Amino acid sequence: MVIEPIFECEFIDTSHGFRLGRGCKDALRKVERLLKAGYTWVVDADLKSYFETIRHGRLMMELQQRIADSRVLELIESFLKQQILEDLKLWTPEAGSPQGAVISPLLSNIYLHEVDKAMKAAGYEMVRYADDFVILCKSQQEAEAALARVTELVQEKGLTLHADKTSLVDTQQPGQSFEFLGYHFEKGTRWPRKKSLNKFKDTIHRKTKRSNGRSMAEIIDDVNKTSEGWFEYFKHSHWKTFKPLDGWIRRRFRTILRGYTKGKGISRGKDNIRRPNEYFRDLGYFSLYDAHRALLQSS
Repeated sequence: MVIEPIFECEFIDTSHGFRLGRGCKDALRKVERLLKAGYTWVVDADLKSYFETIRHGRLMMELQQRIADSRVLELIESFLKQQILEDLKLWTPEAGSPQGAVISPLLSNIYLHEVDKAMKAAGYEMVRYADDFVILCKSQQEAEAALARVTELVQEKGLTLHADKTSLVDTQQPGQSFEFLGYHFEKGTRWPRKKSLNKFKDTIHRKTKRSNGRSMAEIIDDVNKTSEGWFEYFKHSHWKTFKPLDGWIRRRFRTILRGYTKGKGISRGKDNIRRPNEYFRDLGYFSLYDAHRALLQSS
């Protein structure tokens, strides 16, 4: 609370993560805007073990440029070097900022601030959310130069780009894609990446087990809590994303109803006739497809 305002006034619009009034959606909107403006070559970069490899000495130097109070500096340094208990053994970290700690996101932004500034000064369109970033360019030559420059800058910080997860992508070519903040970008559109989709389906699966002892209305209400939150983030996905998910969720519901009547196996046959989509709608089911269609109509 004390030091964030000191640095926040200097952070630039490249950075969107863990900042007041900014977030994932702002970063995604900027990526979408740049793609439509012709920045179709993308440097899809990944920092290797970023939070674990932040150099304490270099970070403290960055802090000392803006903070004069030795008590605050000593407190931050003691936090960084706090001993860690692992496998019943204590050890003192030589680098890194503990993930999950309240101050780590701010420290991570401070550490990459000079990278943000240098890339913007060179005229590159970088969009960063914590350690996840992409650089959007108008040509292959520009993208190659951007990758070379950002590689140089992060190496100066003692960081490394993950070779297997860093690539140049021509989004105008079939089959070429990149992922950023949970979305998969390809063919001029976007949809949830496979990992995001699987996480959502795993959560729904846990809430729709065949034997759960709850009424269908209670189950639907519980599922809606997950679906509504997930839709709020992924609502700008391609329209084909939502209808198959609705169908899969309703099949889960029908399988539960089969169990109520001692039926075996998953939903099949005439279950969709006995329990049509309207049946679940009347029980309050939040349809992803209907919500997306309503969004398009309002737009």
